[in-house]
Amino acid sequence: MIITRAEIRDLARLTQFRVDAATWLAALGSDQWSTPFPSDHIAQSIQSGEVFVVRESADADDLAATITLDDAADPLLWTPQERQDKALYVHKLTVDRRFTGLNLGTRLLDWAGDRAARHGAHWLRLDAWTSNTRLQQYYAERGFQHVRTVHDPEVGGSGWVAQRPAAPAEHGLDDQAVE
Repeated sequence: MIITRAEIRDLARLTQFRVDAATWLAALGSDQWSTPFPSDHIAQSIQSGEVFVVRESADADDLAATITLDDAADPLLWTPQERQDKALYVHKLTVDRRFTGLNLGTRLLDWAGDRAARHGAHWLRLDAWTSNTRLQQYYAERGFQHVRTVHDPEVGGSGWVAQRPAAPAEHGLDDQAVE
């Protein structure tokens, strides 16, 4: 499996990732991602170099997973003091259901933590859907410590915030994302 930066040609597939994930989550009883995410925001993140994709090989057309990684701390979720800490933030981590069982979510989190450490960050941070306790447990099992839950309508339901130290990690992905 290789990881590269997403390209604009990936936009339709990245948008479909959200739709597929929302459908799967709805079957589990969650309303997470039930509101479509504007594709122009995804396109802007792609153009900023913040969206990464996993493919089975360099010549594979379809995507196995995606993660967005940036250094923009949401002021509704993180305090002014926390925003002073050097950190990278995980968003939109999604694995295609066809690739379950390959531990891609964990490997992407490890890749992100490794990348954060290589960029001098102290923390890898994320937010999760406030009512999705299964997802929160998933992150906790991968070393994320719950910081707080923000109950503000402006955060759109994703107010459970957590972090873990940024650290070098073996993730098993062929990292072809240009620094």
